[in-house]
Amino acid sequence: MPVLRWIRRNLVVIAGLLTLAYMILPNIVVMVFSFNKPKGRFNYEWQRFSLDAWKDPCGVADMCGSLSLSLQIAFWATLGATALGTAVAFALVRYRFRARGAISSLIFLPMAMPEVVMAASLLTLFLNMGAQLGFWTVLIAHIMFCLSFVVTAVKARVMSMDPRLEEAARDLYAGPVQTFVRVTLPIAAPGIAAGALLAFALSFDDFIITNFNAGSTVTFPMFVWGSAQRGTPVQINVIGTAMFIIAVLMVLVGQLIANRRKSTART
Repeated sequence: MPVLRWIRRNLVVIAGLLTLAYMILPNIVVMVFSFNKPKGRFNYEWQRFSLDAWKDPCGVADMCGSLSLSLQIAFWATLGATALGTAVAFALVRYRFRARGAISSLIFLPMAMPEVVMAASLLTLFLNMGAQLGFWTVLIAHIMFCLSFVVTAVKARVMSMDPRLEEAARDLYAGPVQTFVRVTLPIAAPGIAAGALLAFALSFDDFIITNFNAGSTVTFPMFVWGSAQRGTPVQINVIGTAMFIIAVLMVLVGQLIANRRKSTART
């Protein structure tokens, strides 16, 4: 039958579209319910269309404060993890030293270890050091668990680089700094950017490690969890929708830039 033949030819495309729909469906639900006006405290059932939450996204006490705190922690954690992770990735790929294999294996431990175990271990460390739980302990913890993801992303990019390009730069009398800035860094930039974006998303979204080490500090995921016990304000859906739209726009802009570079290189 023609229909069966068409399905067989496009089976991979159909499976991909269904998977994409499955992944995006929760975001669509969040987006739809950001325009809801619930009668009670819980925003779980559709009542009627309203723009009230969009007009006043900070209408819930302390929500925008916790959002600002999460953005600050995610920003600084991304900077720290990206800087350290990039340096570690280059060291593991470009240099030979003792325990290199062991260090490369240990890098994957935070990725494989359950978050609750890492959270409890970090809490024990901070308490034994006498550190006061708060912004700085959360920031240190986020840098620590984001570091592995950055190293993995940058390491994969550095391993695929052609060393002859750097050799050609040195043959043209470029110094070590010039070679790194003008040749090595632009080639490694996609991997560094991918690691940074992943670190930002992981840090902003983290709850378990943050909950163990935050003390009285309340980040946005902790605020959402606390609100779910008493009611779910529509403004939470507004913030989630805004973050989703920003992420999609960033992906589209990155794709447009990549396509433009490809077209420029071909011409």
